[in-house]
Amino acid sequence: MRPEYCVTRNHIEVWQERVLPSGPERIRFGTVLRGSLLPILAWAGVACFVYFVYNPLMATVLGGLFALSFITGFVLRRRAKHSVCCSVCGAVGGVLDKSMAGF
Repeated sequence: MRPEYCVTRNHIEVWQERVLPSGPERIRFGTVLRGSLLPILAWAGVACFVYFVYNPLMATVLGGLFALSFITGFVLRRRAKHSVCCSVCGAVGGVLDKSMAGF
């Protein structure tokens, strides 16, 4: 994969596509987060609910699940020869995108 094409909309899916540039351009980590506000709020809401209703240990388990999903996505992207920046953005966008698949 050529480095100049690594961080493009073709490799990073975010939940709300309207925040992405119109063509295959480089996007930043902030754009991925801005496009994923609803999934971020949903994860934070569930974590807060679990923390207060059950206990902090369950919220830690939920955070660990998120971290495990992120690490898996990052490793898979690095093995596919993506750059580190592309791997981070893609892993975050992918975890948030796939976690909201049922909605």
